[in-house]
Parts: sequence; structure tokens; C-alpha cells
Amino acid sequence: MVSIQVCGEDKTPKISDWSIHWSDKHEILQLTCHYPSRKTYTRPISDCRVTPTRELVEMLLTRSDSAIVKPIAKATIYGERYAVVYYPASDKPYIYKMDGIGFTQPTAMKRSPVFRYFSAVADARRVHAKSNTDREIAANVLRQLEKLPASADTALQAYCTGRNGTLTPGQGLIYPFGLNESQLLAVEQAFRAQVSVIEGPPGTGKTQTILNIISNILLRGQTVAMLSNNNAAVENVYEKLEKSGLGHLIAKLGNRDNREDFFADLPPWPSSEPEPAPTLDEIQALLARLKQHLHAHNRAAQLQMELDELAVERRHLQQWLTDSHIQTDHLLDKYRLSPRKTADLMAYLTHLGEERIRFKDRVELLFNFKILRARPFAQGDTRLSVFHALQIHFYDKALQDTEAELQACRESLARANFKVLLDELKSASIRYLKQQLKRPTPSSDNFDTKTYRQQFDAFLKRFPILGSGTHSIVNSIAPGAILDYVIIDEASLQDIVPGILALGCARNLIIVGDSRQLAHIPVLLGLQAPAPAYDCERYSLLDSCIEVFRESLPRTLLKEHYRCHPKIIQFCNQQFYDNALVPMTEDKGEEPLRLVVTAKGNHTRQNVNLRELDSLLKLLGNEGEPIGLDGDGRGFIAPFRAQVNLSGTHLPKDFAKDTVHKFQGRECDEIVFSTVLDKKRYNQERSRLNFVDDPRMINVAVSRAKHRFTLVTGDDVFTSNNGHIAALMRYIAYYAHEDQIVRAPVVSAFDLLYREFDQSLARLDARLRPEDSRYKSEQIVAHLLRQKLIAPECRSLMFHTQVKLHQIASPRNHDWTDRERSFMARASCDFVIYYKVGKIPVGVIEVDGGSHDRPDQVVRDNLKNGVLAKSGIPILRLRTVESRIAERIGEFTAQWANPTLDA
Repeated sequence: MVSIQVCGEDKTPKISDWSIHWSDKHEILQLTCHYPSRKTYTRPISDCRVTPTRELVEMLLTRSDSAIVKPIAKATIYGERYAVVYYPASDKPYIYKMDGIGFTQPTAMKRSPVFRYFSAVADARRVHAKSNTDREIAANVLRQLEKLPASADTALQAYCTGRNGTLTPGQGLIYPFGLNESQLLAVEQAFRAQVSVIEGPPGTGKTQTILNIISNILLRGQTVAMLSNNNAAVENVYEKLEKSGLGHLIAKLGNRDNREDFFADLPPWPSSEPEPAPTLDEIQALLARLKQHLHAHNRAAQLQMELDELAVERRHLQQWLTDSHIQTDHLLDKYRLSPRKTADLMAYLTHLGEERIRFKDRVELLFNFKILRARPFAQGDTRLSVFHALQIHFYDKALQDTEAELQACRESLARANFKVLLDELKSASIRYLKQQLKRPTPSSDNFDTKTYRQQFDAFLKRFPILGSGTHSIVNSIAPGAILDYVIIDEASLQDIVPGILALGCARNLIIVGDSRQLAHIPVLLGLQAPAPAYDCERYSLLDSCIEVFRESLPRTLLKEHYRCHPKIIQFCNQQFYDNALVPMTEDKGEEPLRLVVTAKGNHTRQNVNLRELDSLLKLLGNEGEPIGLDGDGRGFIAPFRAQVNLSGTHLPKDFAKDTVHKFQGRECDEIVFSTVLDKKRYNQERSRLNFVDDPRMINVAVSRAKHRFTLVTGDDVFTSNNGHIAALMRYIAYYAHEDQIVRAPVVSAFDLLYREFDQSLARLDARLRPEDSRYKSEQIVAHLLRQKLIAPECRSLMFHTQVKLHQIASPRNHDWTDRERSFMARASCDFVIYYKVGKIPVGVIEVDGGSHDRPDQVVRDNLKNGVLAKSGIPILRLRTVESRIAERIGEFTAQWANPTLDA
């Protein structure tokens, strides 16, 4: 209850209302009493007493109709109805009604060690700048840091404290730019947490995801800034919004030149009426139907990927059988073996070894495999021939089963009219959004570059989407303005400072980037961060947020890939993304991979390699017209600017030529990547090799190519580095068309077959050999090896067990003796270590029990050692009675480990 006393008299019972205002005539605050008779009585506020009255000091003033937060010196609140506010360095009072404003305590964020560290970084960059331009940029960042409001509800406050807020999801979501399974989750997560991350590998539709998020922000009547330090990324968003009829809502701000260009030609308000639209409930019903089939859509793409991989492995196996002159004409269909049962039978035949089939084996074959007649599985060459027939049968059945599942998946999608549903959702969503954004055409857009900040709330109503660079976002908005959302694209390239400027002027943050693509190049100043997660020299803004928020940070990986030919993106998928991506493009039998290896010699001079360009020109001269499927042309990229410049005088003019760093965010129908380095000692230094062989650089280089990727590199230049270019060469050799396969003295792994075979062996051994000491030793070795290969530096390796020796050593080697060939057909290796990419065997581990001291076993061991030596494959023999097994396994695998793989 409010009481009003005037000149000591209680007026409360007598009046019907009261008000406070400023008198220009008397230059004082006055209180006016309103009586039921409509008479009024006014006195200076100093003669009046309003109960309750409270005082506030050094607060932040917010208004419900404004995005601007203003610091105040003090405020007096009368009867919880009026607030008389004084701003710093001003004696003039401002009167506000309390029902439209609020007061919040400023945070101590700017005095925190984290914020002081960021200010120190900006100041140190200013002091140590090598040019006037760099000095002014750093000074500008420092000034903007000082302008940021110390508001508790900003994303910067959450970042500096490491506490991520949660959001109420609110109304249903719309998808005017389409969706898939990953994008659905990413958009939902963006409206559930104050800070969220969208990890967008190349070609996975991150722009589409951003556009859907922006659409839902607009639908809620909120504001958003779209930022990046890469103009191409923001321009891509602009272009797609404009094509969809939403360009009139974008204010293209940023630096002074951008702002002047924008205000010189303001986008007009659309004159046409929006189309009729369904209700939000109808859109949600449509979305619910579509959600039921999103997983099946992804599953179909995954099955196609599995089908392609099975076909490649079967082709390699068939080639090996032909080269080895092995016939596999056994009729196995009558046994009706599934792929798993096929692998189980192979495991059982391996378990039998050279032993004759006894009665208990016949029982095993009958009850486990429905095999009545055991004659085809007799000893020697007959059993071995059946074993290899089973290998082919495994692939044939796996291909048949996968094809059937894929067909069922496609039929389900066709019955559901998946594509029609998706188009309906997009159309309904964009029409609904435009209907909700409909309002009378503004009488005039009286905004210009000098005055728009003074009427910033009106400006935001007209342009709720702001575009800017991270360096200039604070300068682009009114002092103290806090937007609802900020989206930062290409955040792996974004330095923490100035990236945090955007966090200080928005309540919610959506970070979009990919830590496996090119990283920012830090400025090294040696300043100590208050906590490792905020270290500007170690982390990009993307990586820092991941470290700061950890488990409280929603992270969505966009898995569906739409840009590259499946065989191109599958290298990136296998090498960098742990097979998490799902290629949605189609393999129509093209030849998308090419490898050009220059002749041996030292051809590099001053970061240029003319021999690589000459070799490329010879290839181009032989192939005729370039491919041009989508009109995106050809690109030549190299790690060094000098090689790019040289290419400009040698390659056809239609090639776009640039360094890898300048090509991020771009794409071409065809990409040529020149690695430049040769075998000279200087070029073989670790720092030089690691720069060119950087995983992020290779990932970006390969994923720029839509339809064809050509690697031009020197012979044996990157082999010793054992990194990503070596993996890329192995990959191309494995997946390229038959006439492009590089022949080697070893056989690539039949990975899918042996993956199932390993599991079958494990089940069989656990059932038949529980007390076998050698089996227990193999279990221990398998466990130790598995643990060793989990390490980041060994993640390029895998292993299989009980691999036939002649499926490791190539039959094309003409040095084999008859005895070696006969031995190879029957011998197997306990553990074979392979490269995951390219599936090339690199080492063998044998577990030797007590029987290995027998003379006949010594002979066999020596034969195996000799065969592996001729194939260039090292072997590690572990005796069951030895110690230091874990250390010896670690030392053995270390020769293929690469510390740069976890970079």
C-alpha cells in the first residue's frame, strides 16, 4: 500500500491517483495529487513523502521496449510506480514508469582475472604491433572491450564464469530451408542452451542450419547478429536470405566502408502481400510426420556407403584370387550361410588347422552350420580352397543382404513421400514466417550512418538481422546494446580476442565451426592465461568454448555431407572424422581420384616445384576437356604462395589458383593439390613436413573438390613423416580404378571380412579354448595392442587376427620359392597391424608358446620370418614366458605412430 504525505499531511485517503513529473518552468521534480473531483494539487517532491521509497546506486537500467542497457549513477523509486534516474556525470533527472523498466546489479566481470587477461592481450598486441594498421586494429579492439556492458545475462558473463544457462524451448520450430537428422538436433539445441556449438565439417549444410536458426529467431520477434572473420561465410548467408525474400531484414554493417555502402542503398520493404500460410500447429504436424523418416533417409545413405565399401573390398579379393591362381568354384549357397555364419565357419576351419575332421567336428558342422557331408571340408588344399570360397561368399552375401535392406529403406521412403513431405515443410515454413513478419510498410527509413545508433531500437525493429565482422560488432551497434543472439561462423579461425566482443553484446551464443579445419594463427606474446581454457595462444574461440563449458555445452555434429563425390569425402571421413559423416552424394562409377607422382629427384627451389606443374600439365594435355558438371570450375591449391604464383604462368587461365588457407569456404568441380616439397634435407626437416602435412590443411584441400581430386606429389617425399599425405596416397591407391592402382609387395586388408572374422574367432576361442595358455596369452596381447592403438598418435592404425600369410604377402612377388608359396597358403599370422586408410599391412606380432622351441616349429617360424622380410613387413615375436610385453608392443608400434595426428 502506497501512502502520500504532502507538507506533513496524509493525502492518501483523499486522492484517487498521484504522479511525478519534471517541471521545466521551475526546473524541479513535482508530485501531483489527483482528487475524485478532478481537481489537482502539485507540490515540489521535496515537500512530499511517498511510502515506500527506496534508493539504488550504480545499477544497470533495462527497458522492456529497448535492447540498450544503461549504467546509472543512482535512482529513487517512489511507491514502486516511478523511478527518478540520474546517469553518470549528469545532474538531470529522468523519470520512468516502473512497469516498463528494470534494474540489475552490474557484474564484476570486467574486474575478473579472465577479462583483465583479455584486455592485457589486446593492449600487448597494440604495443607490439609491427605496423600502424595492426596497431590501430588492436587499439580499436581494446576500446570496444571497454564499451561492453557488465550485464549478468550476456554470453560473455557465461563464458568468463564457465556457467552455461538453459533456455525454455518455447513455441514450435519451423524449417524454411529444409532439414536432416543432424540439422534438426542442431536447431533444437540452439534454443535449449545459452551457448551451443554446431560442428560443421565441409559440405554438411551449416549455412542451411544457420538460416533455419535465424528464421526461428525472427519468428520469436528477437534480434540476431551474424558474424565471421571470413566475409565469404557471411555473404553466403546474405545471398540465401535475399533469394528467399528476407533480404530487406538484413543490416550489412561492419567496418566504416561496409556501413556507408549499406546506408547508401537501403533494401526496400517488399510491396507484395505474403502468400496464405498454414497455422503453426499444422506445420508441427507436418514436421512430426517427417521426423519419422529422417533416420531412414540417413540409413539409406549409410547402407549405400557400406555397399560401396563391400564392392571395393570384394574387387580387391577377386584380384588377389586371380593373381594367386586360386579357384573358388565351390557351391556354398546350399548351406544358406549368413555373413556372420560364413565368418564363423571360416573361424572353425582355422581352428581345425591341418587336423582331420573327427566325429565331434562333424557334430559341430551339423548343429552349428547345418552341414551334413564333411567331405568338401577335408584336409589340405580342399579345405583351403573352401576357406577362400567362403571369403568370396561372405562378400556376396553381405552385398546381397545390404542391397535388400537398402531397397526396403528406399521403398519405405517412397511410400512416405519423403521428398514431397520435405518440400511441403519448407514451403509451409517460409510462408508462415513471412506471414508473421508482415507489418505495414515503414513510412520512411530515416536511418543513416551517423544517426542510426541514436534510434537503435527503431533500427532493430526494421533490421532484426545484423551482419558484421567480429572486429567491428561493438562499433556497429549503439553503446550498451545487447542483442538476443549472436551466431559466429568459421569459429575455428576466430581468435578469442576479438571474438569475445560478440559475446559481450548478446544474451545467447551459437558457435559454428570445425576444429578439424584450418585454425587461427595466434599472436605469440607470452602472456599467462588465468586458466588454460582461455589461452589465446593455444585455442581458437571454438576450442576455448568447448574447453570452458565441457559437458554443459550442447555440441551437434552435422553428419550429412552434400558436396563431394563419396570417394573424395570418404578420405576425410576415415582420416579425420572417425567415419561419423554420411555421404549423401551418389557414386555413379566416375573416377574421382587421381595421383600424380613426380620422378625421383630434388625439384624444389624457393618453395616452388616446377616438376610438379610440368607433370600436371602433361596429365591435363592427355585428358582433353576438363570436367564442368556444376560450373564451379577448376582449382589449383598449394601450401606456399610462391607455388601458386608460379602456377599462374603455367596452368590454363580457367584454374582458380590460391593457397589452402585462402581456399577454406570455397569449392570447385575439380581440385589439384600440389605438395611442393622434395627429398632435399631442408625439405625433410620436421617443421617443413609438418606444415605441409598438417591435418587441417589436408582436410581443407581434399574437401574443396566436388567431383575430382588430383594429388601431385614427389616420390617417397612424405613416407617418412607417416602422416596425412602418406595416408592420402594409400587411400587413392586403394580406391582408384584398376588401371590407377599402385602395385605394392603387400596385399591390402579385406577389412569388413576380417572384422567379422575377428569376432567369430573370439567367440569360438572362448568356447573351445578356455584353458589354453597360449589362447590366454593371445587375449592379453590383443588387449595390450588394443589399448596401445587407442592413443591419439596411433589412431591411424588397426589390427586383425589370424590373417592368412598369403593374404598379406603379394602373390605378384616373383622371388617366392615353391616351398615359400606352399607354406604361405597354409600359414597365418596372429596379429597384423594395418593402416586404417588404404588398409596396408605394416607389421606382424606373433605369440610364441612352448612348442616354438621344437625344431619343426623353428623351421616354420624361419620361413614366416623370411616371407615377411621379403615383403618389407617387420615382425615382433612375443614368448609367453617373457616380461615387458606391453613395453615391447609400444616400442614396435611406435615406428608407425605419428604425434602430429592429434594436432
